[in-house]
Amino acid sequence: MKINHNINRVEALSDAVFAFAATLMVVSLGSGDTLLELKSNFKNLISFGVSFFVLIALWKLHYNYFRRNNYLDNRIITYNSVLLFVVLYFVFPLKSLTGTWLKQSAVSLNDLASLFILYSLGFLLIFLCFSLMYKRAYKKSEKNSITLLFYHRHFLIFVVVALVSILLAIFKIGIIFGVPGFVYAFLGPLCYFHALKFNKKHPDFIQKK
Repeated sequence: MKINHNINRVEALSDAVFAFAATLMVVSLGSGDTLLELKSNFKNLISFGVSFFVLIALWKLHYNYFRRNNYLDNRIITYNSVLLFVVLYFVFPLKSLTGTWLKQSAVSLNDLASLFILYSLGFLLIFLCFSLMYKRAYKKSEKNSITLLFYHRHFLIFVVVALVSILLAIFKIGIIFGVPGFVYAFLGPLCYFHALKFNKKHPDFIQKK
């Protein structure tokens, strides 16, 4: 017997996980009762702010997916579950990485390389899940199929860039200069040229997007 899936239940669970991730970040932030403690926690507050707004950006991408697509099956639920699992851990290496850039703690090149690998692996898995969710919806749903195809390929670019970052970190190429991090700057140009190429092939995409 075929079960009709309820998108609202999936979105409700997802929102709860995002809220829980934000709560974990607040708990890890700590607090101070004196002016000296507040000053010492200022850099930690910046790290928290970066992680928080990245979390909000991921939530918005997740929100957009369910606005563009109304198809749901067990495979999409599985991809979404993996996505939520990674989100819970993704914010913490990002917070540590930001803290390192702010010189909160000194780390060795090996530790910094490991941090880049952990961050990029989380980034890769998150956007791989988004890409697979769009691909599945594109194959199964007739509504806005061109839009779904576009975002499947769009987020696949994120996956490739993250993979390059991981390889750079593994072989310790430019670690001291943060090259595995700066490689993400290529996302803008790559996504721009992908959009141009896609619009030429699908002229009606702009109206559907």
